[in-house]
Amino acid sequence: MGLKVRKGELEWISGSVVRATGIPDIKVGEVVEVGEEGLIGEVVQIIGNSFITQVYETTSGLKPGEKVIATGKRLVAELGPGLIQNILDGVERPLQSIIDLKGPFITRGVKVNALPRDKKWDFKPTVKEGDRVSGGDIIGTVEETPMLVHKVMVPPNVGGVVKEVHEGKATVEDTVLVLKKDGEEKEIKMMQEWPVRVPRPFRNRLSLDEPLFTGQRVIDVFFPVAKGGAACIPGGFGTGKTVMLHQLAKWSDAQVVVYIGCGERGNEMCEVLTDFPELEDPRTGRPLMERTILIANTSNMPVAAREASIYMGVTIAEYYRDQGYHVGLMADSTSRWAEALREISGRLEEMPAERGYPAYLPDRIAEFYERAGKVTCIGKPSRIGSVTIMGAVSPPGGDFNEPVTIHTLRFTGVFWALDADLAYSRHFPAIHWLKSYSLYSGQIMEPKLRTSSTYAEQLVKWWGKRDITFSDYRTKALEILSESDEIESIARIIGESALPDDQRLTMLTAELLKEGFLRQAAYDEVDSFCDEEKQIELLKMIIDFHFWASTLIENKVPITRIIDLPHISRMKRVKSDKGGVKAIEKLTNEVLKELDKIAREYGFSLVERR
Repeated sequence: MGLKVRKGELEWISGSVVRATGIPDIKVGEVVEVGEEGLIGEVVQIIGNSFITQVYETTSGLKPGEKVIATGKRLVAELGPGLIQNILDGVERPLQSIIDLKGPFITRGVKVNALPRDKKWDFKPTVKEGDRVSGGDIIGTVEETPMLVHKVMVPPNVGGVVKEVHEGKATVEDTVLVLKKDGEEKEIKMMQEWPVRVPRPFRNRLSLDEPLFTGQRVIDVFFPVAKGGAACIPGGFGTGKTVMLHQLAKWSDAQVVVYIGCGERGNEMCEVLTDFPELEDPRTGRPLMERTILIANTSNMPVAAREASIYMGVTIAEYYRDQGYHVGLMADSTSRWAEALREISGRLEEMPAERGYPAYLPDRIAEFYERAGKVTCIGKPSRIGSVTIMGAVSPPGGDFNEPVTIHTLRFTGVFWALDADLAYSRHFPAIHWLKSYSLYSGQIMEPKLRTSSTYAEQLVKWWGKRDITFSDYRTKALEILSESDEIESIARIIGESALPDDQRLTMLTAELLKEGFLRQAAYDEVDSFCDEEKQIELLKMIIDFHFWASTLIENKVPITRIIDLPHISRMKRVKSDKGGVKAIEKLTNEVLKELDKIAREYGFSLVERR
């Protein structure tokens, strides 16, 4: 006898929110199919005998009286081999499968499995009959792509003694393991499901002591994000948020990348979808897509699905974290997600808070960013994984005091403030060095934002292992940039030529830092990515120049002798020299030699004092 169908009836429709009745045992969070086309929806509220559902598809054409069928399941993510290289929508439907089935447009009510059911994977077990396994244990491996080995795990809260092992070719729905516990048998497949709004379990959180290396100098040296940390990237229109996230996805040393396009313009997501398959991973030479999952939910797609896309992406990220991988999650943009919350809240007639956002906005933002972390995974063998979340925020008019930005700052450890003036002057990345901060580095330039952090200095120590003088150079560079900002405000009044020579030198060094170090073109063939050694050598070249030039100024050498050096312009451009570190070292020696030549004219030697 078949299962009883739990069917209700539509009563009321308001955009993406509908009200129905007739299913007395319905639960909050349960997925329902709405209307004759079976539109996907999720129950968000129950009032007496009625329940309210947010529908993840366009509701135009629905009318009261149409059926609503309860599925008995929560909104879940399908997890298993086949996610990598996939392009999914906000509720995990693969777009390529929809194109093959329905054509280039997503039709309403289309149902497609996230993981391919017909593809066979070569399953290689790592356990044998008689072994005892529990939740999170790795039971076998599958080569998902040439760059990534997929580790098949026992679902959490499942365990027992291995009764059967099936090695060889299998689909995600085939049984690869049979467990026996208390006389009952449990079939284990390569695929598992997990509710997207529930964080996946782990054994314990770990200290964040290793940076997510991005190859972007302003981030890695001045405002680093730790593996397992969370970063906020606020910026107005045209300040480069999307390009910056693209750079992080391309160049960061995350082993798996989950990129969420949440409510962004279609042309921006089109650029991602067309560019990423063509990009080459700098560390392996393989296509970047072989470690990437894209979730595309553009601005013309249903609003409610934006809200689901964020949770879908972080659940997938946690799944690969549990396999022992370091995962980078880029969300562009969380402001569109917050706008979806605001629209749904308004249609539910909830009391609005600041700027119309629901009162629970801070809680939802916290829930999302708290799912970042570096953890010891459950199960055997012991392994460590992390999820690093980098969320772009699009404050209207570039106002950083609006609710989404303010609340995001409360729950993230890094603030990369994108500045419109820098962007309009073509300085990219447009991260302002005086407004940004990183709690993972223990150095905050903005006085009103100064705070202590349990993570302070940990990432600076990581750099110190590569160069013992790094911390001193970094601190001096930040001091010069801060001092230069104050001097520039005076220079605008009295003119630069009226400043003392030491202050003019500070401004010159700050210009070298801005142009020769902080500025980094995303489309420069050489400078798009900068490795650790090159970052250190560039910084040392500029700060060493400042120390040498300061010695000249102290010995009454006019600043004009230094400003007129032809090497100044070369120091700004050497970052793009194909010679790399060797070209920087060569230029540094030439600068020292030229400054020493000037020093000898005044009766002393820089080389002897060095």
